[in-house]
Amino acid sequence: MIPRAFEYYAPTSVSEAISLLQKYGDESKILAGGQSLVPLMKLRLASPMHVVDIGRVPGLNYIKEEGDKILIGAMTTHHEVETSPLIKSKCLVLSEAESHVGDQQVRNRGTIGGSACHADPAADVPAVLTALDGEFKMTGASGDRVVGAKSFFQDIFTTDLHQDEILTEIKLPALPPLSGSAYLKFERGAGDFAIVAVAAAVTLDKGGVCKDVRLGLAGVESIPMRALKAEEALRGKKPDDNAILEAAARASEQSKPSSDIRGSAEYKKEMVKVFVKRALKAALSRVS
Repeated sequence: MIPRAFEYYAPTSVSEAISLLQKYGDESKILAGGQSLVPLMKLRLASPMHVVDIGRVPGLNYIKEEGDKILIGAMTTHHEVETSPLIKSKCLVLSEAESHVGDQQVRNRGTIGGSACHADPAADVPAVLTALDGEFKMTGASGDRVVGAKSFFQDIFTTDLHQDEILTEIKLPALPPLSGSAYLKFERGAGDFAIVAVAAAVTLDKGGVCKDVRLGLAGVESIPMRALKAEEALRGKKPDDNAILEAAARASEQSKPSSDIRGSAEYKKEMVKVFVKRALKAALSRVS
């Protein structure tokens, strides 16, 4: 199929893009990499009358370190995030998640901001952003505002981004020394959305006690899930096999998957146990 007819705009500044969104309201949509919006338009599941392409807006594509934070421009492509030396050294879990996004063509065109705003609960990137409690900077006519992942992801395909705002930056913590992280995904085939996926980041103290742990899951709720009860099972304890099994069991209990073509809810809950355990062990093996 082909999309319905629409008007196309290519603004060259954030302010110009915001003006177009204000002018056309709910009949307008932002086009970032187009890897989600364009297929939806072809299937006519989305039919915006006005498409605002921000691909020519400068200053939205970067990866840099600022203090203990990593700043990523919303128009930075999945491939650029995946291959960034800074991301690999300070936030490996994000690089690993990006390597699972679609195929190489999708990663070359799709953007981290576009994936976040699309808010598919089975997508790879939102699970990591949730695990690390990423911060989202949104720019509108009244200026900038910043919210955390807990507030940003609100429901399936729904975020806190207002209709006349643009996501301009994502901020993540650089993992401190004695940290390890991993992203593991259970999928039907390469490039598919997750049946279950787990983003894990662990920080130990010098005595080997779990100082901090972050767990984000994809595919088990209407939004990316932060497995807080599982984190509590590990924080302040030695991450031995018993503690890891307890964390995996708690994550399974907290998850609320739906039965669909990828499996029953009961099956997915069992896979949560398996992949939380594997992700935690992989993250711990990388602590250095």
